[in-house]
Amino acid sequence: MIAITNSQFFNEDLLVKGQTIFIEDGKINRISNETVPEGYEIIDAAGDYVSPGFIDLQIYGSGGNLFSAYPTVGTLKQMDEDLMAKGTTGFLACVATNSPEVVYQCLDAAKDYRSEAKGFLGLHLEGPYINPKRRGAHIEKYIYKASLEEVKRLLDYADGTVKMMTIAAELQDEDVISYLVDQGMILSLGHSDADFNQATSAYNNGFKTTTHLFNAMPSIHHRTPNLPVAVMNHPTAMASIIADGCHVDLEVVKMTYKAMKDRLFLITDAVTTCEIGPYQHELRGDKFVTADGTLSGSNITLLQAVQNCVNHCDIPVEEALKLATKNPALLMGILSNKGTLNIGNDADLVFLTGDLQLKKVFVKGLHI
Repeated sequence: MIAITNSQFFNEDLLVKGQTIFIEDGKINRISNETVPEGYEIIDAAGDYVSPGFIDLQIYGSGGNLFSAYPTVGTLKQMDEDLMAKGTTGFLACVATNSPEVVYQCLDAAKDYRSEAKGFLGLHLEGPYINPKRRGAHIEKYIYKASLEEVKRLLDYADGTVKMMTIAAELQDEDVISYLVDQGMILSLGHSDADFNQATSAYNNGFKTTTHLFNAMPSIHHRTPNLPVAVMNHPTAMASIIADGCHVDLEVVKMTYKAMKDRLFLITDAVTTCEIGPYQHELRGDKFVTADGTLSGSNITLLQAVQNCVNHCDIPVEEALKLATKNPALLMGILSNKGTLNIGNDADLVFLTGDLQLKKVFVKGLHI
């Protein structure tokens, strides 16, 4: 049993100081002003912010190997440990458009690892059912249209490990989309050339979110509204954004936050240096590129994305933290366990200084 004292944290938009966070059996048991009873280990936060751990719903690698190049339990464990040390206590390992052999190896690794996983929440399949016109760094020869038979076979084999799929809705048959929605799959519109009406229809018919807004999609045009305008104007559709200043200029992040607020969330889309397989990434300056110079994944952590939002986008601290905690948890449907400091939630916590430097990380109440 742990009692965290002398902290400050946000309860929605209110800054709460002086209350004690009580943790029992890895869960937040209560938050109160009461005197700490005997039997609790007291941890003095010394005025630091206490926030829920960050949740990254799109990341390809961390701490060494790229997952799709080394699709093993060892790679997922390496990602788990490295991300937790950086404050990300929940993540979806992302698999880009690839050969069926690699995709199924990733499924095998996910199934084998989930029983011992800490922060690993499952897989995000970004492709292969995308639009080759908006493929970005994805490899064209692996891109194709989905069939209902194949999708059924894929999800049956995945056995619940695939949580999110990025799809170009404008190229897929209605029966495929309906099946995925009926299976509870989180569908994300991305690597798509959808116009305004096509994107709006996708959001109205089961697509809950959008993959790395502004990247691998048509740009906003004042006479031809399209996908970015559709998601900004939609009442419920969400979108992820890479707030690194390379994939999206931070002035555009600022503008997007004003338009979307709680429908926006941060991802890293981070990769690692890789010299094998179809996806080879080289770090040039502060960004990763493929061999032909195409911009690929990012080189930031979620904490750095939060810092960018606060320091360069005029987003208040409490709102920037929600972009990396509550909002992705809401999309995932896991708010009853993660993403907030609500009673009963997992005690996945980060301590942050006033200038948002990481001090401590707790996973289910255990200091790592």
